[in-house]
Amino acid sequence: MAIISPVSDLRNYNKILEHVSAGTPVYLTVNGRGRYTIRDIADDEEFEKTKAMLRLMCELNEGRRSGETEGYVSDDEVRAYFRNKRS
Repeated sequence: MAIISPVSDLRNYNKILEHVSAGTPVYLTVNGRGRYTIRDIADDEEFEKTKAMLRLMCELNEGRRSGETEGYVSDDEVRAYFRNKRS
C-alpha cells in the first residue's frame, strides 16, 4: 500500500525512509498535490524494464503494421540484404 506524506516530512527523512520498501512507494505532496515518489531500487529497476519492453513492443507493432500496409520482405531478400552488408 502506498504512503502519502507532505514533502515537509522530509525534515525527518529517516521516518519516511522506514516506510519505503519493494512494492510500497512513498508519495510526497506539495500543497496537497502529488509531486514526488520515493521508491525502492528494485521497483525502479522493474519500472525501467517495463518501459523498455513497452518501447520494444511498440516498435514491433509498428513493423507489423508496416508489413501489412507496404508488404512483407521475403526470407531470400533479407538473407541477400545481410550478405551484401557483410561484404
